Amino acid sequence: MEHNRFLKARPYLTTRKLSPENQESPVHFINATTYPHDYFYRRNHFPYPELISTSLTIAGLVEKPTSISLEQIRSLPSNRLKVVLECAGDKRNLFEPKVYGEQWEKGAISQGYWRGVPLGVLLEYTGLITGAKEVVFEAHDYGKRKGLDQIIPFARSLPLEKALHTDTLVAYEYNDKPIPFKHGFPFRLIVPQWYAMASVKWVKSITVIDKQFTGPFQAIDYVYYPKKEEDTGKFPVTSLNVNSTIQQPLNMEILNTGKHLIRGIALTGQGRIRKVEISFNRGKTWTPAIVESGEQYAWVRWKYLWEVQEKGEYTISSRATDTSGRTQPVTSYWNRKGYGYNAVDMIKMKVE
Repeated sequence: MEHNRFLKARPYLTTRKLSPENQESPVHFINATTYPHDYFYRRNHFPYPELISTSLTIAGLVEKPTSISLEQIRSLPSNRLKVVLECAGDKRNLFEPKVYGEQWEKGAISQGYWRGVPLGVLLEYTGLITGAKEVVFEAHDYGKRKGLDQIIPFARSLPLEKALHTDTLVAYEYNDKPIPFKHGFPFRLIVPQWYAMASVKWVKSITVIDKQFTGPFQAIDYVYYPKKEEDTGKFPVTSLNVNSTIQQPLNMEILNTGKHLIRGIALTGQGRIRKVEISFNRGKTWTPAIVESGEQYAWVRWKYLWEVQEKGEYTISSRATDTSGRTQPVTSYWNRKGYGYNAVDMIKMKVE
């Protein structure tokens, strides 16, 4: 019996790149609302930082520039939030025509509990000077970005309103333990309902500025470019699109006749998920699935019990609708960098 315990099958991350490390979560095989850190997907732009500090600085347009330690931050009032983080390139592999970049399938997404101090609390302590417009977060990781012949750190900014939101956190715990190194120890910014590029890992410094930040990971990457050759109409990647994913059954799986539980997840960056629907005829008609209640910034789980007695090939689709009125489209908004894919999810299977 003891021997069999160690032979139990378990899922693993799927490698998309080793240097820098980019690994996809086994989203189809985890039926939990919180992910252990070893199943959390990994998205990096540079190698892991070699040296990190357990203090961070707050400077720029503040009245009292300061350096604050991990111990000091842990002593401040904190919030604990369940937050889904989804890479902006999640499902990039599904775009047609294809786009360049890491060919993420459906696993560049994970969630769990983050504990941290609201950024607004820290900025209230330092005080803001009139004219502040954005807050820049510089990370400890750095390297050469393709197309630029210089060493740069990963850095992003938030508009002041989003930075001061009560639930924008400077986090130091994941699932009630210190944030694992590969996921941002000691400090990770957590920006609920935005794509995860905004949730900067290994935060080194926070700088308040009076203008628009133009770093390459803000002005070049993480921008929707709608045309192949022109930049006209581009706009920044920010909040999550409404989306759903069928976790089980698997695409192209062979099933027996009988009853099968179709299950999956759904999420949004505006409001909450209002409903999830299932179609067996490529969207001609839709049937409601059972949607579990969830926390404000987390995905919801949904399920549908399907009874099938006829052999043959089947297509199953899922679509989510949120409380802001957004519904997954049949075709996702195509863009040159492959961000924000959220077309109706679809799998095929065979029943024998």
